[in-house]
Amino acid sequence: MQNLKIPIDTILVPQGAEYKSVCKGLNRVAEPKPNVLPIPMGTLPLKNYLEILQQSVNLQPHSRVLLMGLCGSLSIQYNVGNIVVYKSCIYSGFKQDRGNSRSVSQLFCEPELTATLQNKLSTKKAFTGIGLTSDRFIYSANEKLHLGQTYNTNVVDMEGFVALEHLSQLGIAVGMVRVVSDDARYDIPNLTNALNSDGSLQPLPLFMGLLREPIAAARLIFGSLRGLQVLQKVTNTLFAGNSPTQ
Repeated sequence: MQNLKIPIDTILVPQGAEYKSVCKGLNRVAEPKPNVLPIPMGTLPLKNYLEILQQSVNLQPHSRVLLMGLCGSLSIQYNVGNIVVYKSCIYSGFKQDRGNSRSVSQLFCEPELTATLQNKLSTKKAFTGIGLTSDRFIYSANEKLHLGQTYNTNVVDMEGFVALEHLSQLGIAVGMVRVVSDDARYDIPNLTNALNSDGSLQPLPLFMGLLREPIAAARLIFGSLRGLQVLQKVTNTLFAGNSPTQ
């Protein structure tokens, strides 16, 4: 199973530390390597980014894209450092033209690509799960557990559904692999004010947000560092042996 070739043309990963971890994981991988593109955080910034990127040769119909990065747990069964191969992704929003009635949508990742990812990560004991995409930071433990139970989802991110929706409409096969970086049993700092409209993090508001909640910040920092280490190893595991000569 571990010698299966991962048929990926492009990796999309949130900019910053997650992008650096994926690139480090590919450092010792033989050619050919997939292209790695840093994407903005958040639903709207990513949607704008993908619309611009649509004309790129990297995202042509019938190509294969892997979305990677960190995620938050929505269940006590998913802990920091756990690997999650997405089966599907859910988005929940409020429609202004329907009197704020809740609208829930679910999209599935490409089945064959998902199965290949699962096989490649079988020795890493990766979970197969359902992701919930949020347009804001989910920082409260109570809300994490509530969302997981309400939508029957396992983890939360801020990009998955948007990428899956946009790329699938272009005829692109999409797979997703995430690593849990914060536990559903504990709060993390509210970093909403640190996120720019372009999907980047502002250093000063980020620092102040962490400073206001030192215990929660320590958990987030530890979890993020652990998640990034696993993300790097996962990347190497997925693509080591991708060379046709091996």
